[in-house]
Amino acid sequence: MIADVKKATEQKMVKSLESLKADLGKVRTGRAHTGILDHVMVEYYGSPTAINQLASMTLMDARTISVQPFEAKMVGPIEKAIRDADLGLNPSSQGSLIRVPMPALTEERRRDLIKLVKTEGEGAKVAMRNVRRDANGQLKDLLKDKAISEDDERRAQDEIQKLTDKFIAEIDKALVAKEADLMAV
Repeated sequence: MIADVKKATEQKMVKSLESLKADLGKVRTGRAHTGILDHVMVEYYGSPTAINQLASMTLMDARTISVQPFEAKMVGPIEKAIRDADLGLNPSSQGSLIRVPMPALTEERRRDLIKLVKTEGEGAKVAMRNVRRDANGQLKDLLKDKAISEDDERRAQDEIQKLTDKFIAEIDKALVAKEADLMAV
């Protein structure tokens, strides 16, 4: 029973960490990467569709993404979707190819993005603590039902605390890496 609680707790913490890393990946740095367009949705025959299902995306150079639609008539809608996605990007089409240049970040914008990254990190830490609280609650319920002893409950709580500390350290590491990435000119 204790092993089930620990396993479920660890799985939830891994999901929270993956979610944070995905959110951090959406925060744009000065360099181009195709992942920034992953959440852009394009109107395709009346339904919103992810851009990566309608076009292939590659890096032309360090600051330019090229988007090659699978269908030539989708150039306009894809270009409009990228412009409307509130990413601060201004795509331009050349025939059937869409070029998306990444504008350089100003110092003030970098500071704002770092504040955003820290806020995301705090949210992830709160999520980790909530998972820990739920796991400790489950252990208390097992103790109340006399399914485990007090010593087993105490040991399990210590192990869950160690797990929480490990994942919070991972969050801190991801935040430091993202901040360094943002401050790199």
